[in-house]
Amino acid sequence: MNRVVLYVWPMLELTVSRLHDFVHRLAPNVEGLGVDEVLLRVRLPLTAAGQVFETTVQLSNPTGAGFVVRFLPLSEAPLRPLTDYEQRVATLRRRGLVYPYELVSMLTAARDGEQGEFPAGEFTEYDLDDSGALVPVARPPGLNSASIVVGVLRNIMPTHPEGMARVALLGDPSKGLGSLAEPECRRIMAALDLAARLRTPLEWFALSSGAKIALDSGTENMDWIATVLRRIVHFTQAGGEINVVVTGINVGAQPYWNAEATMLMHTKGILVMTPASTMVLTGKQALDFSGAVSADDNQGIGGFDRIMGPNGQAQYWAPSFPEACALLLRHYDFTYAVPGERFPRRRPTNDPVDRAVRTSPHARLPESGFTTVGDVFDASTNPERKLPFDMRSVMRAVADQDVEPLERWRQWQDADTAIVWDATVGGIPVCMIGIESHTVRRAGFVPSYGPPSWTSGTLFPQSSRKVARAVNAASGNRPLVVLANLSGFDGSPESMRQWQLEYGAEIGRGVTNFEGPIVFVVVSRYHGGAFVVFSKALTETMEIAAVEGSFASVIGGAPAAATVFAREVKRRVERDPRVESARAEAASAGGPQAAALRARAARVVEEVRSQKLHDVADEFDAIHTIERALRVGSVDRIIPASTVRPYVVDALERGMSRTPERTPVATPPG
Repeated sequence: MNRVVLYVWPMLELTVSRLHDFVHRLAPNVEGLGVDEVLLRVRLPLTAAGQVFETTVQLSNPTGAGFVVRFLPLSEAPLRPLTDYEQRVATLRRRGLVYPYELVSMLTAARDGEQGEFPAGEFTEYDLDDSGALVPVARPPGLNSASIVVGVLRNIMPTHPEGMARVALLGDPSKGLGSLAEPECRRIMAALDLAARLRTPLEWFALSSGAKIALDSGTENMDWIATVLRRIVHFTQAGGEINVVVTGINVGAQPYWNAEATMLMHTKGILVMTPASTMVLTGKQALDFSGAVSADDNQGIGGFDRIMGPNGQAQYWAPSFPEACALLLRHYDFTYAVPGERFPRRRPTNDPVDRAVRTSPHARLPESGFTTVGDVFDASTNPERKLPFDMRSVMRAVADQDVEPLERWRQWQDADTAIVWDATVGGIPVCMIGIESHTVRRAGFVPSYGPPSWTSGTLFPQSSRKVARAVNAASGNRPLVVLANLSGFDGSPESMRQWQLEYGAEIGRGVTNFEGPIVFVVVSRYHGGAFVVFSKALTETMEIAAVEGSFASVIGGAPAAATVFAREVKRRVERDPRVESARAEAASAGGPQAAALRARAARVVEEVRSQKLHDVADEFDAIHTIERALRVGSVDRIIPASTVRPYVVDALERGMSRTPERTPVATPPG
């Protein structure tokens, strides 16, 4: 632990916030040097008359990855020897680990006279009393007896000046690397009960080596772990939210708890990983010793880059631990609902509600020359709404421009055609889903029985799974906005083998059970099975609008002409005068000209067939228009492209006013 003392002789005329910004810019230059603290002896102006006072500015680095600025009284006292607490901090830091109380200090550092990376806050530690109840405790940090720390975190946020509270669980690696036995499991279950009573999320800074292995305990530890698993199941099924930040290696029981809390279809929480995070059932050393299949390191078994990000089990990645915590707070910006309030609070925005989306920029695509979102809806540039376009550009045009969206599952391989954002529209926090509308190149091995690329507007198995998880996560918390260009589900052998039916059905189940308003906007096409799983018939809380010029039908005109109306196409081809003439000429010819005339007749048939397919497709599309869908009640209204954003805001406000209060999360049984 390195400390640097600097004497600054000139007058220092920096405010706390400016000094913090200055430190933040310089901090990367000392990264990896183990600088724990920098003390500045400075002179600050006291009055306009030139009076000064001397003070000490402390720049500390409690977690090894983020500085906190404090102003301290001047002191000539010598440096103290390291306390037991400080020795634990130093030992863990050498191993790349964070002591839980230092983590709490980082998350709540900002108070009067100091500024940290995070909003001002406080932490109240809880522990079990003699009767086994979880109660607040007033004791110095570091006196926990179990390898997990429990408490209530509260941060002052712009939308929550009274403080945003949540129950926190923090693994303590200084005690058996966070191994788990009865003391830890009792506290975890009590923390889940506390979160249910307070009606707040539970956030879990997870670090554990799994079940405790000792000479004096054995299978009873596994039973305690199973009891916690049962409690997590009950908590999440009752609507409780558990958010996990993986702070180091998670072995055995902890990854299963993480999965039960964040990875299943019904769960609402997120899981964030960093470069130092891994989730393994069995560590590399144990796998190697037992002769099982291993990898070059634990990252190769359960790290984000190679495993947990591509398979969608980890939802977010952050480059450092402080940035993972900052990402968690951003998640709360969109999802935190105060106990007793139905939805996350609306936040102020400078983006006008009536802003037209047509002038918003459109990302450059080689397949189309669109430069603005308006080009997507223009009959002259996209007459049949068949040209590829960038759905993220459309989503960005609808969302508030002064709030950066938070994209969930960005690295999920093979789920590229589904886009899931947390964003605001008119200041209203929403989950926004879009379906990518241009061809996306596949990564990795492509089987011969699957599509060579992910096609526009199509849901493939992992994309369907992503959409279903997003719908379930938003249910009961915030409204859902879907911007749809959906030609249906992919039906290739690969997709059918990869549970396309199951994951598509999960979307329908999620929409049917959705608690809250759903605003569904057809921006291009709306066909096939995707129509079914997002149908108004599934829930009364859904409102469907279509942008003028959109298409909606059971099937698109082109596939309808080629399959359903194949006999009609064939009849028209047979009766076409060009075909009749070419075939008659070929039949009457003899000698060496006969073969050439037959070949010519075949070419004429193909040309005419192509034309007739196009004609029948146009006739089908002309009948099955979006206007017909409006007449039969499949769509609620047709809107001009310029009014998409004000319509979405209005629909959200109407839907939220009709939504009943949510049922509080019940304390799990047992």
